[in-house]
Amino acid sequence: MSARTVHARGVSPRDALLFEAGIKLGGVFHQYLGIPVTRRTAAGLARTIEHAVALQPYVRHVRVRIDPTRGGRPGTGRFAYRYLTPEMLDVRVTLADGPVVVRARLAHRPDLRYTLMRVTAASRDPAPLSSSRRRGRRRGP
Repeated sequence: MSARTVHARGVSPRDALLFEAGIKLGGVFHQYLGIPVTRRTAAGLARTIEHAVALQPYVRHVRVRIDPTRGGRPGTGRFAYRYLTPEMLDVRVTLADGPVVVRARLAHRPDLRYTLMRVTAASRDPAPLSSSRRRGRRRGP
């Protein structure tokens, strides 16, 4: 599926992938925060998140790292876990649509005291939209 068949005319494949990267990182950020995590379960949770993100369109690679030592103190006994917090996450995604590639990352920045989503690389569009798209013909969903 090409971004040209999904997004409005005038939206370049590169712009579409930049948008899609934000959706992927935002989804991880908002869907998984608050889930219980321990040192023993962190790697399995990271793989689960990777598999879920990899199902989505345009995703070519995803890597999730969870550092369960960050965040508040865990409870004790049966409550010896933390909740997943933004500071624990380091997520990298690579999206591609033909020759157009975008890489983005979600990671905590101690200097900002903030977990930041950012584009780390983006290729240039290989060509403008086709003339059939400029005339308003739609393809796909």
